[in-house]
Amino acid sequence: MPELPEVETVRQQLKPLLIGKKIISVSVRYNKIIKIPLNKFKEQLKNQTFRDISRYGKYLFFELDDFTLVSHLRMEGKYFLRKTMKDLTKHDHIVFHLDNDLLLTYHDVRKFGTMELVKKGKEYLLDSIKKLGPEVNDEHLKAEDIYQKIKVSSRAIKSILLDQTVMTGLGNIYVDETLFLAKIHPETKGNALTFEDVESILFSAKKVIKKAISLGGTTIRTYQSILGVDGRFQNELNVHTLVGKPCSVCQEKIIKIKVGGRGTYLCPNCQQKESL
Repeated sequence: MPELPEVETVRQQLKPLLIGKKIISVSVRYNKIIKIPLNKFKEQLKNQTFRDISRYGKYLFFELDDFTLVSHLRMEGKYFLRKTMKDLTKHDHIVFHLDNDLLLTYHDVRKFGTMELVKKGKEYLLDSIKKLGPEVNDEHLKAEDIYQKIKVSSRAIKSILLDQTVMTGLGNIYVDETLFLAKIHPETKGNALTFEDVESILFSAKKVIKKAISLGGTTIRTYQSILGVDGRFQNELNVHTLVGKPCSVCQEKIIKIKVGGRGTYLCPNCQQKESL
């Protein structure tokens, strides 16, 4: 599924293609993606021009004249530019007809993505946004900002880092890679970690996310960003999906376990489990 680096890549790719383009009309082919009344969605988007595209965590904010379209890609959401309605596939569910005679389509095989439309500037008041923690790649985010949330928890650190209310932007791939760099076993409980451990985790997370963004994210299985562009961070993975391969640091074989129901990859030598 798209995580922060993939969503940021989508944002960067879409921005030069959409800024200044006007929405003439909207066709909705699967209305459960839309989280406000359908007629209102279509009417309010009519004649709105794309002014900017920003992001918070894994949410895209399409900033228009009067409204902000808030889009979450979920498992496999993508955006494409099509020339005609004949070019649409069965998975193109929302179609924005633009004033340059092109179509911006929201494509989602699993149909899990969501769209909300709010008054411009009100996006951070949405319940789905308000509950999010600070962005992992926020340059102002310090270890002390998240230490207490981690320290009071008896959950595994893997599960804590996946909790978007603690810190937003990390998904399964990047948590595995972060914990490998920090040399922390993913099953280590939050209340067993020191402040120095949390500093190491945050430093590693920022490093991983920064590099992933620079490489266009990670293309694993079926996920690509818009226009079928593959990310290149999968070529930099240290542990994720590499079960049975030698660790790049110590040559021990990478193993796979389950943590909180999620497939988790680690080096059992570099990431030894700690306890209270």
